[in-house]
Order: sequence, then C-alpha cells, then structure tokens
Amino acid sequence: MSKELYMTAGRILEELGVQPTEDRDWGMEITKRVTFLCETIQSAGRSTLVLGISGGVDSLVAGKLCQLAADRMKTNKPEARFIAVRLPYGEQVDEDAAQAALQFIDPDRIMTVDIKPSVDALHAAVVVNDSEISLERADFERGNVKARVRMTAQYEIAALNNGLVVGTDHNAEAVTGFFTKWGDGACDLLPLRGLSKRQVRRLASELGASDEMAGKPATADLECLRPQLADEDVLGFSYDVIDDFLEFKGGSDDQVRKLVAQYEKTQHKRCDPLAVMGAFKPADTQ
Repeated sequence: MSKELYMTAGRILEELGVQPTEDRDWGMEITKRVTFLCETIQSAGRSTLVLGISGGVDSLVAGKLCQLAADRMKTNKPEARFIAVRLPYGEQVDEDAAQAALQFIDPDRIMTVDIKPSVDALHAAVVVNDSEISLERADFERGNVKARVRMTAQYEIAALNNGLVVGTDHNAEAVTGFFTKWGDGACDLLPLRGLSKRQVRRLASELGASDEMAGKPATADLECLRPQLADEDVLGFSYDVIDDFLEFKGGSDDQVRKLVAQYEKTQHKRCDPLAVMGAFKPADTQ
C-alpha cells in the first residue's frame, strides 16, 4: 500500500472513530450506548425515543438499546418510553422477521404506519411529468422516497410524543455512504456509530438475540423490481471486506482504494449543506 493511500485510509478511520473488535468489553459497550441515549434525551428535555423497526439486525440492536434506556430513565422519569414504529410499504416480504424483532425488543409502544399511499402518490406526481425516466431508474428513486417518507412519519410521531428520532447508521454504512440522504440518514441520535457490521451482530448476540436474528442477511429492501436485494450486491463489497478495512485488518490495495473513493464520493451525505463560502466538513453525529 502506498504511503499516500495509507495516510488517507488512516484519516478516514480516525474521522469515523474506529475501534478493534478484539479485547472489547461488550457489556461496557452496551452500558455506554444506553447511557448515551439516556443522557441525550434528558438533556434535550424529552421523554420518548422513536425508531423504525425493519426486521434487520441494525434496528433490532438499536431498538433493544432504546428500550433498555427507556427502562432506566423510568426510575426518575416515569413518562419515559420507547415507541417502535413499523413502516411497511404495503405488505412486507419478511414481516415475520419484523414481528420477531418486536417481540425481542418488547417496546413500550408499537405504532404501524403504511407508507405506500404517500409514497405512490408523491412518486406518481413526479414521474408523470418526466416520461424519459427508465422504469429501473424510477423504481430505484422510489426507494429513496420510501426512506424519506419513513423518516417524515417518525419525526411526526416524535413531535407528537415529546421525543427524539433514533437512527441505525453504523461505520460500515457511514464509510460507504450507504443510506438515503434526508431519509434513514436523518435522525437525532446514532447509538450504533463507531461499530462495524460484524460488531453490530456481536452486540445483538450479547443482548440475547438468536443467531438467526443476529446473522440475518442485510437488505435495505427499497426496490420493488428487486425485492430483498442484498446490501452487499448493491455496494459491490462484502461486509467482511468493509469491516476489515474499518478495523485496519488489511485488504488488497484495490479494495482499499475503492473504499476510499466511495467514502470521498459520498462525503456530501455526511456533511452539513455546502454554503457559498463554506466547505464540506464532517457532520456532528452527537
């Protein structure tokens, strides 16, 4: 690996706050993240945590942390609670996984909002005025509309319940920009930041999730033409390759070079809006 590439990769890892998996105190890791949720919600003068539950391991772990935080806060703040939100687009293919996640999390309250009518109405209104868009491109962008409508619903629920919205972004998504800008990338709290994907799975196991839940293949499931499309197929990287990079465990020069390029290309997703006299800077995730 060239010195320049090594230095660039090191800068990225420093920006993301990467820590190795080995010799990590996972009990302390859980406590630290629950404390972060408690302290942030209390300092904001709020009482409710709100998070969409998809059935994947990321929302499973974030949701369990939220419920643990709500339970802790109830000692001095009886009104504290966690609202888990189901946000299906019509009928979800892996609804069983979502229901199993809810059972595992055991949230204070469950709300369900079908986003399909809103998404379809907005998408149709845009596409009907742009007939040159291909079917595949239109379907892909409708997926981003789904993510943004889901976040809109969560923010309304939070506003009506004196709450803050929790996100599920972790380092493997952050480094690749694998999230919808102003969709699942928009939130108030990020309890999984600083973790690789394998570390999120490890945390799921430490929290008591089954091997099936902890190891569930990751999918954003945003495209109608390609339902349940695996994240790794979209990214062009396996999570093992991404996680090895994040934990500085190596990887070929070509893989590292591609990940660095992906990070730099998607920097706008992690930054405050660019102003006339400004420049991109890493967004404050705390």
